[in-house]
Amino acid sequence: MEPIKKFSSRLVPIPNENVDTDQITPARFLKTTTRTGLGKVLFHDWRYDGSGNPKPDFILNQPQAKGARILLAGNNFGCGSSREHAPWALHDFGFRAVISTSFADIFRSNLLKNGLLPVQVERVTHQKLFQLVAATPSAEVTVDLASQSLLLPEGIQVQFPIDPFSKRCLLDGLDDLGYILKFSDRIAEYEQKNR
Repeated sequence: MEPIKKFSSRLVPIPNENVDTDQITPARFLKTTTRTGLGKVLFHDWRYDGSGNPKPDFILNQPQAKGARILLAGNNFGCGSSREHAPWALHDFGFRAVISTSFADIFRSNLLKNGLLPVQVERVTHQKLFQLVAATPSAEVTVDLASQSLLLPEGIQVQFPIDPFSKRCLLDGLDDLGYILKFSDRIAEYEQKNR
């Protein structure tokens, strides 16, 4: 996985509340077991019409979304069924962080295990970010995982929570297995001693 440290990006706003994983990646696209290629089906039913043509008014089809690394989502993002295809699609599209006031627990865990940072902010900050992107679509915010902070253009710094283990893994670009494999010499030594 690509380490997440400090980066700046435009925001892609999707203010819808209670967005479930079937809206993020519809069930009919869950046949794949690879993480690549799902970016094209991200928010498929909102993004394309019945003939498969991009809807020009949907944010992911607009120039503002190209190259953006932060999704600004509505409240209670990622609810519903637990499917890793949703974070895979977000990651494959190019997102590295998702900002919301709340995340479904399993979805939050799936984000962290798949190299995406859930940035949980207070409602006031959340509203301010939507106002910012509405007024200035090209505005950027900075995510700094080491200090667990979000820096807004006017210089306001907002803290966000993350557990120490997930933080370490994201900073190092490791999933759970990659973290364990860092200790393979010590594991082998233990196994040798305890045969």
